[in-house]
Amino acid sequence: MGLPRASVINMVMVDCRPEVEARYNDWYNNVHIPMLLKYEGMVRATRYQLLTGPAGQARYLTVYEFRDQEAMDAFPQTPECAAATAEMRTTWASGEFTIKLAARYALIGSYEGGKTTNQNG
Repeated sequence: MGLPRASVINMVMVDCRPEVEARYNDWYNNVHIPMLLKYEGMVRATRYQLLTGPAGQARYLTVYEFRDQEAMDAFPQTPECAAATAEMRTTWASGEFTIKLAARYALIGSYEGGKTTNQNG
């Protein structure tokens, strides 16, 4: 049985300098995300790479899914978040990557295979 569908997400869009791209992706996949997923309120993290878009667009998108609003709201004060943030500041110099957007969203509906499931019933 798969993980439950999360009710809230945090989207983070990032761009990095070309000369650190391979190192950045390795670190993000193998260090950063595993550290964040230690938090029990985070259901999953999914990464995407930009295929097409205007110049200056963020090349990477990560969608962090949380169990519920309470879990997402509590996350910034957790030891898991503090450890991941401290490790990131130690590993990366200023300017090697840029967070272009960080935004939170609540689920209002899900649409799969011709079926609709609204959050409100």
